[in-house]
Formats: sequence, structure tokens, C-alpha cells
Amino acid sequence: MGDQEADIVRIKETARSLGRIRDTFAERANPAEGYGVDDLGSDKILDAFDTFADNWKIHRRQLTEELEKLHGITKTAAQSYEELDHELAEALRRTDERTGKDQPKGAGR
Repeated sequence: MGDQEADIVRIKETARSLGRIRDTFAERANPAEGYGVDDLGSDKILDAFDTFADNWKIHRRQLTEELEKLHGITKTAAQSYEELDHELAEALRRTDERTGKDQPKGAGR
């Protein structure tokens, strides 16, 4: 075995988790929405909530985009590692078949 190993199961779990986080985050409404002066008691606080709402929309969108990128990277990594593992296993089987390594000692003599 080589010096490096990839835990494909953990990478797949990470990709699924990132996808769920991305979806949940993208669907969350503005936490400041729906409040008025009567609820907050002050125009200054209402203005602060409005500013927060504007920033929230921008940053939520940016974070959602970054989560989407990370989801794609981890999903692709898991698929690539799995495909490579399968290809290496097939190559080793073909090599073993050609060299007769699967045969018990003394067989074929």
C-alpha cells in the first residue's frame, strides 16, 4: 500500500453533509424580516435590522456559493478515488491472472 490513503466513505459523507448545509443555508429566511418599530421600540434599531438584512442577503449568497463549490469538490473527489480504486483493483486482477498468482502452490506443474 502507498503512503497515502483516502477514506472514501468519509469523503462521501462530507459531500452529503455539505450539500445539506448548503440547502438549509440557502433556504433560511432573513432573521430580521418582519420586525417593525413597534416590535423593536426604536427607528435606530429598525435601521440596524435593515442594514443587517441587506448584509445577510449578500453574505448568505456568497456562503451558499462557497458551500456549493466545496460540495462539488468533495463529491468529485470521492467519485475519482472510487474510480481509481476500481481501476487499480482490475489492473491487479489482470496481472495476477497473467502471472498465475491466484493458483495454489504446485498447481499447473
